[in-house]
Amino acid sequence: MILAGRGWGKTRSGSEWVRQKVVELPASRGAFVAKDPGEARDVMIEGESGILAMSSPHDRPEYKSSLKQLIWPNGTIATIYSSEDYEELRGPQHHWAWADEPAKWRNVSDTWKQLRFGLRLGANPQVCLTTTPRPIQIIRDLLKDPRCVVTRGTTYENLANLSPMYRSIISEYEGTRLGRQELNAEVLDDVPGALWTYGLLDKYRLTALPPGVDLARVVCAIDPSATEDGAEAGIIIAGKGTDGRGYLLQDATMRGRPEAWAKRAVEALRSWNGDRIVAEVNNGGAMVEAVIKAYDRSVPYKELHASRGKITRAEPISTLYERGLISHVGSFPELEDQQCTYDPETAKVSPDRMDAAVWAFTELFGKSIVTAEQLSAATEANEAIAAERTADRGQSNSGFSVGTLRSSAGEMFQ
Repeated sequence: MILAGRGWGKTRSGSEWVRQKVVELPASRGAFVAKDPGEARDVMIEGESGILAMSSPHDRPEYKSSLKQLIWPNGTIATIYSSEDYEELRGPQHHWAWADEPAKWRNVSDTWKQLRFGLRLGANPQVCLTTTPRPIQIIRDLLKDPRCVVTRGTTYENLANLSPMYRSIISEYEGTRLGRQELNAEVLDDVPGALWTYGLLDKYRLTALPPGVDLARVVCAIDPSATEDGAEAGIIIAGKGTDGRGYLLQDATMRGRPEAWAKRAVEALRSWNGDRIVAEVNNGGAMVEAVIKAYDRSVPYKELHASRGKITRAEPISTLYERGLISHVGSFPELEDQQCTYDPETAKVSPDRMDAAVWAFTELFGKSIVTAEQLSAATEANEAIAAERTADRGQSNSGFSVGTLRSSAGEMFQ
């Protein structure tokens, strides 16, 4: 496994590793696995450091895009797979595999399992993982596995081969949590005080809706961006199942003009047969509804106004996660990084994806959400009642615990 920072040379290393395997194992069967087919093509195969660019004329494979295969002159064949269609890995078998950026894969756990099940050809089947580290479970597990050889590297080790302008670009991230992960390639622990943890998200993660569960409601939530060169527009699709649980279904976040993200949001809503678009209008006001209606006047739309801070709004939603009432259907790396690392004291950019997810589940769960203020008020009220009863009865109120108070407070707002 190669854990290295941006620009270190992970793709080049992966390509060279594949070339070596092709020479060592003529007529072997290999696998290229990426987040999606586009990334496999644009990075692993046709990229500046991809397998075609790194191969010499005498050993360059033929790329048959229609078959999703690379075929070498010595009979070796590699098939291209994506985490979006991980079931395609069920059945084929391989001598070797190159897995690129598993930290970005959508269905990371299932893709990794199916890939490993197929590594059963030859005396020593191997996989090379090239990735910028995120603290996902498979990376943590591999770091503990004595059979895994780990190569580490930082962005700075290859600066001489990168654009001089890149040095100025990365300088603003030096010393930040993002810089430690993306440049120094550190596998970071959860942020103290963050409302979510990677372990919590993984605990309830699904690859599909549970059997027998249908979506009773689906909404598209937007945290808008007013300018093309500003922050991304957070666009999240979430639903509430017939089982009463929430499901995060899609992260369609993008950077672009308002007309572009409005179009993206409407199309995402339609693809899920959703009920309505909800959007925060503190930043953008009437513009948000205007650009949405300009693209499709028929789409149901609801304005949301932020009267409290981000953390205060997010706390009751994170509580729903902790209670096991919300699952991510698939993996959403950029969103999950925001959820697990956002610190209002140090953040330099707005957590657009996290905000949109909070708005989506606020709309779906509505009045059943208990805010921290409500819980505190209800707890104080219960404590006052308990004190009065104790005084009236002249006896201790044994057995009346904080857990009981929280439980009863929650019931008050169901």
